[in-house]
Amino acid sequence: MALASSLAPETVVPRLRGRFGHPYVFVDLCPSTQRLLGDEHSEGAVALTEEQTEGRGRLGRRWLSPPGVSLLFSVLVVSSKKKTRLPELTVVAGKACAQAIGHVTSLEPEIKLPNDVLIGGRKTAGILAEARDGRVVLGIGVNVNVAAPDLPQGIDPPATSLLLEMGSEVDRVELLVEILGRLEPAYDDWVAATDT
Repeated sequence: MALASSLAPETVVPRLRGRFGHPYVFVDLCPSTQRLLGDEHSEGAVALTEEQTEGRGRLGRRWLSPPGVSLLFSVLVVSSKKKTRLPELTVVAGKACAQAIGHVTSLEPEIKLPNDVLIGGRKTAGILAEARDGRVVLGIGVNVNVAAPDLPQGIDPPATSLLLEMGSEVDRVELLVEILGRLEPAYDDWVAATDT
């Protein structure tokens, strides 16, 4: 039975520690959270869903998950003028995600460049950065409470979830808040270094 950790705004927004997550766009089902953040949204906006029908990772790979067990969200950031450094944002987000997972679970995630977060050599999270019109949307997917039969098969590296690695469920709200709380200062540091 899944932890009662609704990702609805009334549950998540009061726990946020900074500007990331304001505004917070939540839908139960969508093709991709990358498409939910438009010109009307400001830096730090987050779009999150319980289920994506067209979620994708790097190189056009599909990212599928049963509803209500993963973190599937996108964060809007405004890019620097130095476009040659934009690929670094994937690594910035991956490190923040890995640090947050480590903090919440006491596991020891590692980064597989350019965009995977692994635990014991198995993929538990991925980052997809897409640039358009001077803005970057960071898509983040984390296999949180995904049971073994629901993980994708035949991929390299093989998939895992925090549930499998911990032997117990992880609070998705706590993990989301921790990821956003670590991503914001990491992004700010990146911007400061890029603009100098």
